[in-house]
Amino acid sequence: MELTPLLLLTVCPLVFLAGFVDAVAGGGGLISLPAYLLAGLPAHLAAGTNKFAMSLGTLTAALKYLRSGKIALRQAALAALFSFGGSALGTALALHISETALKAIILLALPAVALFLFFRKGFGQEPAPKSLPLWRETLYACGIGLCIGAYDGLVGPGTGTFLILCFTSLLGYDLILSSGCAKLANLASNLASLVLYWINGKVFFALAIPAALCCMLGGYLGARLAVRGGAKWVRLFIFLVLGLLFVKTGYELVQGLMA
Repeated sequence: MELTPLLLLTVCPLVFLAGFVDAVAGGGGLISLPAYLLAGLPAHLAAGTNKFAMSLGTLTAALKYLRSGKIALRQAALAALFSFGGSALGTALALHISETALKAIILLALPAVALFLFFRKGFGQEPAPKSLPLWRETLYACGIGLCIGAYDGLVGPGTGTFLILCFTSLLGYDLILSSGCAKLANLASNLASLVLYWINGKVFFALAIPAALCCMLGGYLGARLAVRGGAKWVRLFIFLVLGLLFVKTGYELVQGLMA
């Protein structure tokens, strides 16, 4: 496939926006993956190229959160380790589970999450006064990484958002700290998928490299906004991502049932 100016103009601005949104609240793949498909890349090549760019964007955002002291490093590292394995497991499971069934489950779950956030106005605004034993924190962190990493391998979109919600609800972190931890775990699950795509020659590097630079810039600016603006921005963008994911999943489910 040949790299053209039109290809760059189609993909790069949307990937920048995806990196920005992903750094704040996760879910950047909802914007970036359709951009590659819109530009005419075959599905597997689009997915592999997307993973390359988003991995570097997520790394940039993670470093910004880390420098700002907004990552609980021990728990985030454990989640990342299990997220890597979970993503590989989820990719294997995807071959044996009905995609229609998975999308139906997601479609039912998303409004419930949105309603929970809507009625819990103070959710994640401040750290919850939880004093969990170390073994339970460790167990929760590993479980979050494994389960959401498997989801990333199975389905993908919204992974970062679900990680943020899990870190906040289970470990009692505020939304900013949860977002920082989510970046590290999401980076690991992205890398697990990227390795498989790379080995199979499904990364279009001529486009992936400039797209990655745009994604890194978006990731840096998004993380900066989240760290400076507080939980209100994370909360707002989570609603945006949940809405996009609901529309996308609903559309694909209806298309599948009508086919």
